[in-house]
Amino acid sequence: MELKEMLQAAHTMGASDIFLIPGARVSCKVRGEIVPISGDILMPADTERLVGEAYQYANRSIEHLNRNGDDDFSFPLPGVSRFRCNAYFQRGTMAATCRSISFELPDPDDLKIPGAVMNLTSLQNGMILVTGPAGSGKSTTLACMIDWINENRGGHIITIEDPIEYLHKHKKSLISQREVPNDARSFSRALRAVLRQAPEVIMLGEMRDLDTIRTAITAAETGHLVLSSLHTTGASKTVDRILDTFPAEQQAQIRMQLSLVLRAVVSQRLIPRKDGGRMAVFEVMVVNPAIQNLIRDGRTQQIDNVIFGGTGQGMLAMDAELQKLFKNGEITRETALLYAMNPETLSKRLF
Repeated sequence: MELKEMLQAAHTMGASDIFLIPGARVSCKVRGEIVPISGDILMPADTERLVGEAYQYANRSIEHLNRNGDDDFSFPLPGVSRFRCNAYFQRGTMAATCRSISFELPDPDDLKIPGAVMNLTSLQNGMILVTGPAGSGKSTTLACMIDWINENRGGHIITIEDPIEYLHKHKKSLISQREVPNDARSFSRALRAVLRQAPEVIMLGEMRDLDTIRTAITAAETGHLVLSSLHTTGASKTVDRILDTFPAEQQAQIRMQLSLVLRAVVSQRLIPRKDGGRMAVFEVMVVNPAIQNLIRDGRTQQIDNVIFGGTGQGMLAMDAELQKLFKNGEITRETALLYAMNPETLSKRLF
C-alpha cells in the first residue's frame, strides 16, 4: 500500500493518529484504541519508503530528519484531510506518526468546548494559556478561539506554529500564519519580529524555552493578546512550570510580571466515555485579584482552592466537572478518580 491509501483508510475509519513503525503493522488510533489497518508487518525499508512519501507530499527535504533525528511538518491530501506528521528514528530505523487534521475549522459546539473557555476570546490583552498532555486537543481549542476572534473582531492576528495545523482564512481580521522553521528560524525569533508586524492578537503554538516565554510575557505586557499552550496539567502546575523556567534570582520579578499579564489558564484532558470514545473535560482559571496575590507571593499551591470557590464566576474546577460528568452517567467512577486533581476528596463526593 502507498501512504495515501493508508491515510485514506484511516481517515474513513475516523482515526486520529496513524502509526508507521518497523516490526508492526500499520495501525491507527480510533476512539482511543489501536486498530491495525494492514495485514503485513512493516520492514525498515517499508517505513523508509512511506516516510519518504510523506516528505514528498509536504514538498520538504528529508535532510531535516536525517540531521536532527526527528522532524515535525504537515501536508494536505486533497479530498481527504490535512496531516501533521512527526517523523523520527528509532533503533536506527525511520518511523512516523501522522495526525489527521480536518480541512474545516472545528465547531466549538460540536466539541462541547464550554462557554467559560470561548468567553475568554473577548479579552483585549494579556496572556491566555491552554494546557494539557500531548494529544489532549490544545491545538484544536486554540484554533476555535482564534477563529472566533477572526470572525468577530477587526485587526491583525499572527500565529507562530510548528507545524501549521489548521488553515485560517481572512475574515473580519487579517491573519498571518508563520511556520517554524520554514517561515522563521525559531519561535523566539519569530516572536521578537512579530512585535514589529502590528498585531492585535498573537497565537504561539507552544512556549518551549526561557527565551520564548520571556518574549511572550513582554508581548502581553505591551498590550497584545497572547494565546499559547504548555504541556502541563492544572493551573497551579502551569504557573509553577513558567516560574521554574527562570533562574532563581529572576523568579520574584517574573512572579510580579506574570501576576499582571496572565488572564486565564485553560487545562484540558481527553477522557474515556462510558459508552465508548473520548471526550474533553476542562478546568478554567480566570486570574482575579486573589489569584494575582497568590502568584505574586509564590503561594501557587492555594490556587486550586480559589478555582473551586470561583465556579460560577467564569471558572471551572476539573474535579467539579468530573463529578458532574459522573452524575450525568457519561463517565465511570474509576475514570473520574483517575483524572481527578484530588482523588481522595472527589471520592467522598461520588455516590
